[in-house]
Amino acid sequence: QVQLVESGGGLVQAGGSLRLSCAASGRTSSTYDMAWFRQAPGKEREFVARIIWGGGSTRYADSVKGRFTISRDNAKNTVYLQMNSLKPEDTAVYRCAARTVGQNDFRSWGQGTQVTVSS
Repeated sequence: QVQLVESGGGLVQAGGSLRLSCAASGRTSSTYDMAWFRQAPGKEREFVARIIWGGGSTRYADSVKGRFTISRDNAKNTVYLQMNSLKPEDTAVYRCAARTVGQNDFRSWGQGTQVTVSS
């Protein structure tokens, strides 16, 4: 099992930037990929970005392409989400998730961090 702790959320004006961090601990050696998801009030959880732990390949939701960047620091077992040009519609609770080799779904989740973008 992998434990995840997010940090870096907060309140920012539209057009601003934030960087979220997700620190992983536990059985991180078997991690295949990690991802960020978000959920706004009254909406379903949606995928934001994903990175393969070993090779670093990334994938983004269309809504954040060109504005958000996911990266990882293997030495620190930490994944980052750099969010630029933030919009009010980016307001949500952001959670990171991890999947180990052989798993079809993400089973390790952080507690979430609130991101609020004011207009």
